[in-house]
Amino acid sequence: MASEIKKIGVLTSGGDSPGMNAAIRSVVRTCAYMKVDCVGIYRGYQGMIEGDFKPMDARSVNNIINKGGTILKSARCDGFRTPEGRKRAYEQLRAEGIDAFVVIGGDGSFTGAMVFNQEYHFPIIGIPGTIDNDIFGTSNTVGFDTAMNTVVEVIDKIRDTASSHNRLFFVEVMGRDVGHIALNTGVGAGAEEILIPEANRGLERLLESLKRSKKSGKSSSIVVVAEGDKIGKSVFELKEYVEEHLPIYDVRVSVLGHMQRGGAPSCYDRVLASRMGVKAVESLLEGQTNFMVGVQNNKIILTPISKAIKGHTKIDKELIRVSEIMTT
Repeated sequence: MASEIKKIGVLTSGGDSPGMNAAIRSVVRTCAYMKVDCVGIYRGYQGMIEGDFKPMDARSVNNIINKGGTILKSARCDGFRTPEGRKRAYEQLRAEGIDAFVVIGGDGSFTGAMVFNQEYHFPIIGIPGTIDNDIFGTSNTVGFDTAMNTVVEVIDKIRDTASSHNRLFFVEVMGRDVGHIALNTGVGAGAEEILIPEANRGLERLLESLKRSKKSGKSSSIVVVAEGDKIGKSVFELKEYVEEHLPIYDVRVSVLGHMQRGGAPSCYDRVLASRMGVKAVESLLEGQTNFMVGVQNNKIILTPISKAIKGHTKIDKELIRVSEIMTT
């Protein structure tokens, strides 16, 4: 154990994701197990700058593993982007006696932590918490599995309406830069077409696919669209295009939005967050810093935060092939 680390802070930053509370719980209880003090840093980096700290022990995190969101709250913080803001954060951490911290968030949160580490040589470890699954160095981020389950459940309900009224539904899911949610939920919900940023198939291909569906006898269709898909400026533009070229369809749009971030985390996300929290604290106490905890082939690993930020996740090409077969 690195003897100089006697108190560890934990914060959540960026957009919330289901399982963040499970990760907080894991960090706090691992600290208690290792007989290291733990401090909750409220409202992310904004709270760090303002000294919004609260000591936490094993009982502080009772009954939160099943809750969505984050009990530590999250906030945008322009101040931490400035040297003056980071200096104030460092002074607050030192005044509180915090020797290292665990940040639970996405690439923006990790970028801030990495810069802070470079400036002050302050030990930090990241836990990937984002529903988009868009961070290099881990096959799953905390919250991704729950978001997929939420989307599939909603699409199942939408299909009931689509079938009752012989409608075509465009269902937009989160995924500005990557299509992991759209691809997986599209396959899982039996969508007739899946549109993702990584595979720009064009409007003509979409029309041909919908024509085939109609000819095969399907009375309704579901098209899952990642918000970052490139074939239209927006999902509403896609709706107008299909209505113009295939007037046989009664088209509706459902944008799922932030409901994908909410809700109780799945068992998988609770277990993953628990494993990552333990690894994060153990790594700091072993003298590791500037790493992100990830999972690959069901093994918990460490990836340099610089690589996690700069790297790019790859879409599952095998799953794309499966989706093409399933939408025949």
